[in-house]
Amino acid sequence: MYAPFTTSPLPAQRTGPGGGTGRGFAVVDVETTGLGRSDRVISAGVYQLDPDGEVTDHWYTLVNPERDPGPVWIHGLTSEVLAGAPTFPEVAAEFAERLRDRVMVAHNALFDWNMISREFSRAGLRAPVEQRLCTMVLARDLRLPLPNGKLSSLAAHFGVSQRQAHHALDDARVLAEVFRPSLRLARDGGVPLPLTACVAVTDLGENAPAGPSRGSWSSSYRPARKRPACPYPNPGRWVDGSPLVQGMRVAITGDTATDRELLEDRAIEAGLHIASSVSRLTSLLVTNEPASWSGKARKAREYGTPVVGEDAFLQLLREVAPHPGA
Repeated sequence: MYAPFTTSPLPAQRTGPGGGTGRGFAVVDVETTGLGRSDRVISAGVYQLDPDGEVTDHWYTLVNPERDPGPVWIHGLTSEVLAGAPTFPEVAAEFAERLRDRVMVAHNALFDWNMISREFSRAGLRAPVEQRLCTMVLARDLRLPLPNGKLSSLAAHFGVSQRQAHHALDDARVLAEVFRPSLRLARDGGVPLPLTACVAVTDLGENAPAGPSRGSWSSSYRPARKRPACPYPNPGRWVDGSPLVQGMRVAITGDTATDRELLEDRAIEAGLHIASSVSRLTSLLVTNEPASWSGKARKAREYGTPVVGEDAFLQLLREVAPHPGA
């Protein structure tokens, strides 16, 4: 395990290669007690890159969440390890300087942004990030031949070795190393960078209803809401690189950074069908943890159902194609 050290409301938008990157990029990974709104950051790694994607600095810290650390079998950070670590308010100033005036880059960036933003909000501060870039979305825009959206698959594609998966510093290093050639491909191919405006999160999840332990990676249970039937027949599976089409059956599993009902409402308003389970007819599964053992994720792997992260799904929702029979 690495020892901690220190070294010296807009729509999503796409800019020309290199445009709007300010001082460069802050490649970020955080480990957390879980995936829910009330979960906490327990470690953070940041690699600072210049506008050309070259590493200029890096930083790592443990964070004492002052609560159960959650899935220790994933991140390896026990209560004993975290007991002597600083709390988030104690590292907030240093963390902020690592992010300031840079585009935040992360794998499934919406999740990392929301976790970070909530921690700053709890400390009475705002994370100094105006734009984020999701490497899952960039990989899709570059049409990289990846079998799935995992960081390990992106790393394997570029020949980058993972030394310690689910360690914030090593995951940030891996992401920095795969981002540099991705940035070069985008510039050489004229592919706009998928920059998304960052809106500060104010819903801290402190009043979330009781449910499964928030130290788990499963969703809170809630009563199903009766929704009108989708008026469009299912046009089939989503194909990577293509837009979503009205009538597609979309299933969502696991906790989401966006409120689940709001996410479902946006999908339904776009003309999609929200499926309560995964079958051979499911067009797409949305999950922040594709390797999870939830029933939907297992079925998706069994049927070969396409899977995307939440940030990529929100991008797709912006350009849903009309149903061919409409």
